[in-house]
Amino acid sequence: MDSSSDVAPMISVPEVVIESSNQRMPVVGLGTAASPFAGSEATKQAILDAIKLGYRHFDTATLYQTEESLGDAIAEALSLRIIKSRDELFVTSKLWCSDAHQDLVVPALQKSLENLQLEYLDLYLIHWPVSAKPGSYEFPVKKEDFLPMDFKYVWAAMEECRNLGLTKSIGVSNFSCKKLGEVLAEAKIPPAVNQVEINPLWQQNKLREFCKEKGVLLTAYAPLGARGAIWGSNRVMECEELKQIADAKGKTVAQVCLRWAYEQGVTVVVKSFNKQRMKENLEIFNWELSDEESNKITEIPQSRGCLGEDYISINGPIKSMEELWDGEI
Repeated sequence: MDSSSDVAPMISVPEVVIESSNQRMPVVGLGTAASPFAGSEATKQAILDAIKLGYRHFDTATLYQTEESLGDAIAEALSLRIIKSRDELFVTSKLWCSDAHQDLVVPALQKSLENLQLEYLDLYLIHWPVSAKPGSYEFPVKKEDFLPMDFKYVWAAMEECRNLGLTKSIGVSNFSCKKLGEVLAEAKIPPAVNQVEINPLWQQNKLREFCKEKGVLLTAYAPLGARGAIWGSNRVMECEELKQIADAKGKTVAQVCLRWAYEQGVTVVVKSFNKQRMKENLEIFNWELSDEESNKITEIPQSRGCLGEDYISINGPIKSMEELWDGEI
């Protein structure tokens, strides 16, 4: 272990068990999506800093273009003996829309593994519930390139990924109760995780209840909102109710948001490449919100931040926000 004087004491992060694979998933992970999408030496360094701080869960995607940076950081962490084994890490990546076709899923995951320099993923997710014309990795997807996703056959290919040992668990992202239910109805191996937007301003009560009933873990992206992202705003970090709670507790608004999610049984991936904020985002496990504070958060007016307009096309399979989220808006 690197014990040089400039390295902060490592923080131990609690884990939840994914029952279908008996894996242990750290409840806080580092997100790697930056705007614009791109990997860099700075991304690699931030991931190395995160590993030193105690992060063991890392979230990437084909779309983010950070698989290579994450792979390089993991290789360096191993060579420096910051970690002893790749098995100490939990790595998630995601299937992009243009690869969401039965015959392209396995090759897409194999390509991600090549980028990451890994033999397996811990979790592989369908990124959005819509397919696109094969061979294109543009974002936003051209409106004319959207295609309906065949949940039955795409999910069967995801199951094949797990059966081949390319990933230990499989799941989905941005799936409504209805769409998740359609996958569950066809699945031999049920989705382990649904990664969606969750934060105090979009608490997803209906989806949380549905996933709890079905045994699907929820992971929150944008747990602090999404400042600087394509669809982002500062609305979570500038929420007066959250500021009041943070001030009273001597915590940051970010810490209050992450602690709230943890107390709801939701795992989170939080993106910051600032070393001090990365450290603060792990300092949420030795204190708790009072009932009064939790109730105050429950009463915050709700609205979705990520509307998903980029996945809607008048000529495509999903023509409106209502259709994308099945009324959960």
